[in-house]
Amino acid sequence: MVKICCIGAGYVGGPTMAVIAIKCPAIEVVVVDISKPRIDAWNSDTLPIYEPGLDDVVKACRGKNLFFSTDVEKHVAEADIIFVSVNTPTKTRGLGAGKAADLTYWESAARMIADVSKSDKIVVEKSTVPVKTAEAIEKILTHNSKGINYQILSNPEFLAEGTAIEDLFKPDRVLIGGRETPGGQKAVQALKEVYAHWVPEENIITTNLWSAELSKLAANAFLAQRISSVNAMSALCEATGANVSEVSYAIGKDSRIGPKFLNASVGFGGSCFQKDILNLVYICECNGLPEVANYWKQVIKINDYQKSRFVNRVVSSMFNTVSGKKIAVLGFAFKKDTGDTRETPAIDVCKGLVGDKAQVSIYDPQVTEEQIQRDLAMNKFDWDHPMHLQPTSPTAVKQV
Repeated sequence: MVKICCIGAGYVGGPTMAVIAIKCPAIEVVVVDISKPRIDAWNSDTLPIYEPGLDDVVKACRGKNLFFSTDVEKHVAEADIIFVSVNTPTKTRGLGAGKAADLTYWESAARMIADVSKSDKIVVEKSTVPVKTAEAIEKILTHNSKGINYQILSNPEFLAEGTAIEDLFKPDRVLIGGRETPGGQKAVQALKEVYAHWVPEENIITTNLWSAELSKLAANAFLAQRISSVNAMSALCEATGANVSEVSYAIGKDSRIGPKFLNASVGFGGSCFQKDILNLVYICECNGLPEVANYWKQVIKINDYQKSRFVNRVVSSMFNTVSGKKIAVLGFAFKKDTGDTRETPAIDVCKGLVGDKAQVSIYDPQVTEEQIQRDLAMNKFDWDHPMHLQPTSPTAVKQV
């Protein structure tokens, strides 16, 4: 029986492993995490994340071939294939602060794998990690190998929150990158056989390691770029009296462009777009490509501009002050069908309004009051670092 272990029980690890378990009854799947409250939640009736359809999948196979555990080392030692989906936050200090990815959690996972392994392993990167991470991970594992053979694969996650289960059941493509060596190709084949239980052969793409790693950053950069493009047009529409919905509908009718990701909004949010583009920018700078770096940086600049422009419009439409005025905010998560508030534009909008002394009333069916207060009190990029490093019980924002 093939045993799979996934390190990290978050938005990627949980749903992905649940779907592998339900589609491959002959494979034992264990999701491990050092956070006991998180694992307890996965084993309870109230899962730690909200995702349409997730409950049914987890309840169908939990306790049969899907397990959630805090005994990280035991399950890593027993596994044949190890998925690593730990956080890769943006660095908040030091070299590359504000752009580079912080690989602390990734590195400690790799060292732990090297410590406890007694048999050959296939190690799969599932987090969005900067290009060439596999090389660093490979070094850690091979230098501490004690004669054990490790193969590193990159299998980036393309699911979208809110439709994750649907995306996993019917993915546009599954991407597997590996070394171009006999051992590497054998590992690619092994992972391909897992996905082949439910994904048609032609939708499983195999590439070299670097192509797979970079494809993830590139895909997110292209998606975010479309949002920034239409948001830039929205500013021009408002200035000239054109209607941005009409313009985006007209553009989207062109089959080369297509209608998706063309809704003008207050800007994109979520844990990936900004982080991955900053990462892409940093990689370009490190490789001596400032022109390319500046090109992608502009996508984020337009996004920030859109958020502040929105706040300014609200304030100026109310005689240039919202002091003491009560403003209702409907929805706080970064998009519909999720409770995820990471990098949500709502944070910047609410902070902007509160900064002008507005009384803000926020409603979101999937987000707790405590989470909203924490998000409004938090510094940029802090959200992606573990709880114990975040400000403890921040002072609640009184106007909210």
